[in-house]
Amino acid sequence: MKITNYQGAPSDISCLGCAREEGKIERVGDIFTTAYFDVHQDFEIPIPGFIIISSRRHIRSIDELTNEEKIDFINTVTSTRTAMRKTLGIDTVYLIQEEDSAHHFHLWIFPRYLWMSEKFGTKTPSLRPIMEYARENMKTKENLEKVEQAIEKLQQYLKTSDKNDYSI
Repeated sequence: MKITNYQGAPSDISCLGCAREEGKIERVGDIFTTAYFDVHQDFEIPIPGFIIISSRRHIRSIDELTNEEKIDFINTVTSTRTAMRKTLGIDTVYLIQEEDSAHHFHLWIFPRYLWMSEKFGTKTPSLRPIMEYARENMKTKENLEKVEQAIEKLQQYLKTSDKNDYSI
C-alpha cells in the first residue's frame, strides 16, 4: 500500500508497524518506546497530539496481548494521556481501536480541539472529515512546526517524569 507521512514523504509498504520496526521507513514523530509498544504522532495526519500507540509485534487484536503486554499497554496509555493533558492542555480525547486494519494492533488517542467541534461537530462521525481536512489542509510549515513542538513537549515530559522508564 502507498502511504504518505505527515511531512509529505511517500512510502510503499505492506504494514506500517512492521515497516517502522524493521527500519524500512523514516521513523517520524517518535515519542517513546517500551519493550512492547511504540508511541508516536500519527504517521499521516498532522494534528498536533494525535497519538498512536502500536504493538511492536505484529498482532491485530487486544486479546492477543500477553499478560506482560497488557500491563505495559495500560501503563503506556495512561502515561501518554497524562502527558497530553499536562503538556499540551488536551482535555478531551477519543480512544479508538480498529481491528480491520492491515497494520499492527494500535490505539488512536485522538485529541478534540475547539476548532474541530466548531467546524465538524462532535462525536465519532466527525472524525473522518476532520482527518481528511487535516491531511489536505494542515501540512503547512506553521502547523508542522506545531506538530513537532507537541512531539518535543511530550518527549520531554515523559523523559523527566519519574513515573516511567521509557526510552525515546
